Amino acid sequence: MKAIAVIGYHHTGKTTTVLALVRALTARGYKVATIKDIHSGKYRADSPGKNSALHVEAGSIQTVARGLYDTALIYPRTLPLNEIIAHLQADFLVIEGMKDAPVPKIVCAKEAAELPELIDDSCIGISGIIASEGFHHPELPGFKLPEDAEALCDTALNKCFELLPAADPDCCSRCGSSCLQMAKDIVQGRRKRSDCVLDGKSGISLTVDGKAVQIVPFVQDILKDSILAIVKNLRDIPANKEIEIRIKP
Repeated sequence: MKAIAVIGYHHTGKTTTVLALVRALTARGYKVATIKDIHSGKYRADSPGKNSALHVEAGSIQTVARGLYDTALIYPRTLPLNEIIAHLQADFLVIEGMKDAPVPKIVCAKEAAELPELIDDSCIGISGIIASEGFHHPELPGFKLPEDAEALCDTALNKCFELLPAADPDCCSRCGSSCLQMAKDIVQGRRKRSDCVLDGKSGISLTVDGKAVQIVPFVQDILKDSILAIVKNLRDIPANKEIEIRIKP
């Protein structure tokens, strides 16, 4: 799944840009998922006093609210990006917000003075109010909407890459940097997406109930070394062969 984030301050055109991207990608046949990152302290995923909210208050760590027209999965905590994407099935993910997400970004702003605080090496374009007023950045393309929606979509498809694991840098960084820095380096051509070490290159993977579970490199190494040490002590086991272990609870 490829991903892009649309970032900027309040009322700068982020939602308009997200909607233009989603419509253009969907029109081209892509399955699109979205995330809206909300910073308001007043926002709650459910209304206090409603039955589903009462489930959470009683101690449920996951509550599913299924209605006639939609279904909501409620967690009583803020999920990191890597936990959110585990629930998504799409070709393309468009995020509104999340400046620190390890993905290419479109910056929305009202005026040029806002840009230095928002632009970094992960940015691939500018949109929103500032672009609609004809602002031209010396290095990044501008997308005035709705007329530049197709060009924005082309840029997203050309510049975006398969979503990085968004792993905690304290647990990974085997590639030598955080996922955010890796994303910046990929956008700028300094590294390739294939340089990510967490994508199964250690030779060990974990699947639970048919679902792949992300394991950070040092845990992969521990599991791999332990399993190899045990297998080497077994009789009549050929060396250098693929090992498969299945555990049923």
